[in-house]
Amino acid sequence: MRALLVPGVAGNCWALAQAVGHARPYRLQHLLSGAVWDEDAVRDHVRGFVARHLGEGGVLIFDETGDLKKGTCTAGAGRQYTGTAGRIENAIVAVYATYATAAGHALVDRELYVQEHWFADPERMAKAGFEPDHAFATKPQLAKAQAERALDAGLAPAWATGDEVYGRSSELREVFEARGIGYVFAVGCDYTLTTSGSVRMRADQALHLVESRGWNRRSCGNGAKGRRLYDWAWIATASERHQLLIRRSISTGELAYYLAYVPDHYVCSLTDLVKVAGTRWAIEDDFQDAKQAVGLDETQVRSYRAWKRHTALALAAYALLAIGSSLAKAAHPPPVLPDDVDQTAPADCGKTALTVPEIQRLLATTVAQRTPPTQTIDFHLAWSDWRRSHQARARWHHYRTRLALTA
Repeated sequence: MRALLVPGVAGNCWALAQAVGHARPYRLQHLLSGAVWDEDAVRDHVRGFVARHLGEGGVLIFDETGDLKKGTCTAGAGRQYTGTAGRIENAIVAVYATYATAAGHALVDRELYVQEHWFADPERMAKAGFEPDHAFATKPQLAKAQAERALDAGLAPAWATGDEVYGRSSELREVFEARGIGYVFAVGCDYTLTTSGSVRMRADQALHLVESRGWNRRSCGNGAKGRRLYDWAWIATASERHQLLIRRSISTGELAYYLAYVPDHYVCSLTDLVKVAGTRWAIEDDFQDAKQAVGLDETQVRSYRAWKRHTALALAAYALLAIGSSLAKAAHPPPVLPDDVDQTAPADCGKTALTVPEIQRLLATTVAQRTPPTQTIDFHLAWSDWRRSHQARARWHHYRTRLALTA
C-alpha cells in the first residue's frame, strides 16, 4: 500500500519494493502470487469503507477499461477493442464499478473479462491461474454480479448508470427494477421501445416525436472547464415508469439515447435524470486517477489470482486518496467563478480543493520519505498552495470561456 501511494512508481514489484526500501522484490511477488490472504475480502472492505464515507442515495456506475499487453500469456489477454487505445489491440479488459454521491466517488469492484476463445483451451486457462469452474461471462453479466454483490452487502444507491454496453442488458436492468432502484442507462440508436401511443419503434425513429420546443437545455454536471450543457428531450413510453431521453450536442448536434427507469416511490424531474446520466463521467475520472496515482493498469503480473490481488490493493490505495479528496472538498469554500462573459478576473481566485494527485504528493512527503531532507513539509505545502491557486485561476478563465460559448 505504501509503495502504491508513492507518486511516479511503476506497478511492477521491482520498482514497488525499491520505493519502500526492500532489498529485493521477492516479498511483494510472494504477496501477489503465493501468500495466503483473501483478495475478495479486501475488495469488500474497500466497498464498505467507500460507502461509510460517501453515504447512501448515490449512483452505482459501470464501465470497462483496458490495459495493453505485448504477449498472450497474461490471464485474459487477447485482441479486443479497448477505449484506452481507441481501437482493437492486444489487451486485457476489466469491468469496474464506481460508487458516487454528492460527496465524492471511488472504485468499489472489478472483474476481469475473459474472451470466449480462452475457454476452448483448458490447458491455457490452467496455466493462467483460472479455476476449472471459471465460466465465460459477458461484460453486462460481470456488472450484474458486481451489482448483486454490492446490494447484498448493504450498499444503498438510489440510481445506477452506464454506457450502452450495459444499457442493452435487460438482466442488469432487472436487478435494479426488482430492488426499487432507478437507473439511466445509455442505449443504442437501434434500441426498440413502445411509445405512449402504442407504436413500436427504434430510439432514433422517436426523434421525430420531439417538437422544436421540446428540447430543454440542461447541465449534466460540472467539468474542469465549466458546465456540461446539452439539449435534452424526454419521451414517454408505454410503461409509465420508463422514459426515453435523447441528448443533443449543442456544438455538433450529435445524438445519444438513454433509457430511464423511475420507481413508483421516486419523484424526479428531467433535470434529476440528466444529472444521473452525467454522473457516468465519475468512473472515467476514477480510471484516470487510479491509473496515474496507484498504477491500476501497470501491473506486470500474469496469473488471474495475482491480477485480482494487485487490483484489490490498488482499489484500496485509491480509495484512501479519493475519500481524502472528498473530505477535503466538503470542507472547502465554494469556488470563485465568473457571472458573465465580460467580467474581469479577480485578484484572488482562491484555491482548488485538494485533489487525488495533490493528496498523494503531500502524503508521499511523510509516508514514503523519498524527498531530500532539505525539502521540508513547509516547502511542499508552499508548492501545493501555489499549484492550487494557479489551478483556481485557470478554472475561472475556463468557465468564462464556456459562458461565452453557450451564451
